[in-house]
Amino acid sequence: MISVLLVDDDPMILDITRLYLERWGEFSVTTCEGATEALDILDNRSFDAIISDYEMPDMDGIEFLKVVRERGETSPFIIFTGHGREEIGIEAHNGGANFYLQKGGDPKKQFATLKNMVVQAVQSNGARQR
Repeated sequence: MISVLLVDDDPMILDITRLYLERWGEFSVTTCEGATEALDILDNRSFDAIISDYEMPDMDGIEFLKVVRERGETSPFIIFTGHGREEIGIEAHNGGANFYLQKGGDPKKQFATLKNMVVQAVQSNGARQR
């Protein structure tokens, strides 16, 4: 089972994303409504992957990514955001994100893409750690 930390300040997005990812029994998803709470969780637990929104009140997803990487955390990191500006995607990649996915459009396709990104990133990360 793939453990995922899902961080977003929108409770509805947290619920929908968690339900979709856990639907087939391949994922176990822990949710939090901000980066500060997520960092507290990461103090005591590791995850196979981290999915984070970009725009959050306490710190944005790129800042969160940088703090996570500075702590030595190597779990795959996916920015999942409603803000589709190209510079955010570039900044996410440069900060060490594995993927960047824009929210919106067809939900089935969007969540299928997110699921595939998580699986691919976790498999790739596992291969690198061997």
